[in-house]
Amino acid sequence: MTMHNQGKLFTKCLSLQRQPWCLASNHAQISKVLVANRGEIACRVIRTAKKLGIQTVAVYSDADTSAMHVEMADEAYNIGLPPSEESYLKKQKIVDIAKHSRCQAIHPGYGFLSENTEFAQLCQQSDITFIGPPASAIRDMGIKSTSKSIMSAAGVPIIGGYHGEDQSVTKLKQEAERIGFPVMIKAVRGGGGKGMRVAFTMSEFESQLESARREALKSFADQAMLLEKFIEEPRHVEVQIFGDQHGNYVHLFERDCSVQRRHQKIIEEAPAPNISPSLQAELGKAAVNAAHAVNYVGAGTVEFILDRHSHAFHFMEMNTRLQVEHPVTEMVTKTDLVEWQFRVASGEKLPLSQEEIHLHGHAFEARICAENPGNSFMPGAGLLQYLITPIPNSDVRVETGVRQGDEVSIHYDPMIAKLVVWGEDRTCALMKMRAQLTEYNIVGVDTNLDFLLDLCNHSKFFSGNVHTNFIEQYRSELLAQKTPPDHIIIQPWP
Repeated sequence: MTMHNQGKLFTKCLSLQRQPWCLASNHAQISKVLVANRGEIACRVIRTAKKLGIQTVAVYSDADTSAMHVEMADEAYNIGLPPSEESYLKKQKIVDIAKHSRCQAIHPGYGFLSENTEFAQLCQQSDITFIGPPASAIRDMGIKSTSKSIMSAAGVPIIGGYHGEDQSVTKLKQEAERIGFPVMIKAVRGGGGKGMRVAFTMSEFESQLESARREALKSFADQAMLLEKFIEEPRHVEVQIFGDQHGNYVHLFERDCSVQRRHQKIIEEAPAPNISPSLQAELGKAAVNAAHAVNYVGAGTVEFILDRHSHAFHFMEMNTRLQVEHPVTEMVTKTDLVEWQFRVASGEKLPLSQEEIHLHGHAFEARICAENPGNSFMPGAGLLQYLITPIPNSDVRVETGVRQGDEVSIHYDPMIAKLVVWGEDRTCALMKMRAQLTEYNIVGVDTNLDFLLDLCNHSKFFSGNVHTNFIEQYRSELLAQKTPPDHIIIQPWP
């Protein structure tokens, strides 16, 4: 393994003013952490670690030699070729680097190894603190059929369906008929919108089942399926929860993540619009019950499907990690959830009790991606020849891991940045989001900036009347062809 600095082993000199984060003697001190990720989330974790006086170690693939997270860290080690399976998914190699660099902990960020049971167990076996929940919680919540059984026993509402072991086509057809169409077909080990199909009639059930199985086998090496009653055009509402090692649990209110493309979120907000205080309280209580049911420790998110008409909600899944969209929760609760992760992993109690957590205003997050909305949101890649971003302030955050001159790689997620804004109310926050989106200027790759701006200007979005099929329903308006400018001036990158 090679430490970064033009191929030579080095350790950056730490500031004499920067002192390690000292904890009480009955807590496990974390003075050095390896961040097992890349891009904006690696940069995000490193910033908070530095604030706490914790030294940081980055890992990087050959494609990320000059990446921002590598430059920000105190130490950095090359872990392999650009494909994730040859670098960021190399469990043993990452743990070996953590031990070699004398890290007490590993922060997995999101994606990659963040919800990998084997990795969490490997950290524990190596006497390295995994900054995340127990491996048992990751395992149980990662298997949809298991998670639904646990949630049902805990009194958390679930959607009626079939989660049985008999996976024959005949049995699944029988269960689909019993449930009633339309039926959602889901990979038991699925995530990220993969291995999911909807069958509206029995005549298309078998073809949709086979399609979901093929995708699940390719993505998760497991083609087991579960069936659920499909709620048409629901809202996707999720609750941020936190648990500590002392049996304390809190929620930090909810986020609405209904607006999605390819079953993946594109804009999020907190709190969820058009939800009554009583429903908000019910969601929070159900999420805390879910956390308690699996002895959860750390940051997690309980996702619910919410019927727009009846306002009934049902457990969908639990993400056992920090979410991409966690900044909107931070903005409206005035917290640093990464700092909470470090403190809880070190054995401290939760920084705030439920009674001390309050909502302040409204926040939006827009994911700025290298993709072509006009071509089914096809991901893109290329050199960021020119990059101008909004200027961050107390109400505006730009969470990114790239700069002008960096490459958006074909090997990883095409997200360029997350633009996060806060306002005193939803209207104020949305107006700020519109204004800040216009401050972006990106040349070199296709982006979804115009699409996001059109989305924020849409009357139905402005009113908060959103659902998971929103983009598809208003596709013709959101993806209307625009006349390109007569000319574009590209300033040379030095």
